[in-house]
Amino acid sequence: MVGKRGASVTGVTRVARQMGSKSMDAAASLPREPRTERGRRTQRAILDAAAAEFGEKGFHDSSIVSITQRAGVALGSFYTYFESKEALFKALVLDMSEQVRQLALPIVAEALDPVETELSVLTRFLEFARDHSEIYRIIDEAEFVAPDAWRAHYYGGAGRIYARIKAAKERGEIAGEVDEIHAWAIIGMNVFLGLRYGVLERDRSPAEVAAIANQLLQRGLR
Repeated sequence: MVGKRGASVTGVTRVARQMGSKSMDAAASLPREPRTERGRRTQRAILDAAAAEFGEKGFHDSSIVSITQRAGVALGSFYTYFESKEALFKALVLDMSEQVRQLALPIVAEALDPVETELSVLTRFLEFARDHSEIYRIIDEAEFVAPDAWRAHYYGGAGRIYARIKAAKERGEIAGEVDEIHAWAIIGMNVFLGLRYGVLERDRSPAEVAAIANQLLQRGLR
């Protein structure tokens, strides 16, 4: 289940557990799963408030008090779900990763050809970047504040792209060889197009940007 703005807590913990033994404190990053609908709404409110707070002020200048005030919840409620500001930040990175993953699910389910799939995924991501430009500041900071979650974010994204194009190759929809490097090239393109046309400036529509960029895949993968 996906919340009003972000991914479900179940989705976040699933991504966190995929980090496995990469970090001794990986388990501490897991948000405590609420048992009630009210609890889920409260935790969602804290995550959304944290996204706005960290996106505006950065990790070090943000405080738990400010986040709970922004969320409209009691300070004690914070510690019901998160152990610390660091744990919240890591959970937020995983939450954002899950949101990005959710973008592609209905597109992939349509079973389009691989080039059309990546076109639609990029278009949706550019729209998402405009609505959630704070993701760029938060993911950048995650390299130093939550490096395991930062690595999981990018490895997870590239892994999903690689799985899609590898499956397309096996179905005979891609003529050339498929390598993991292709997936990283695609995610690199998507990330920087989101930065340029979703955060820095918005002078071209997501559909136009995606269509032009997608010509590289049309001439390459096919």
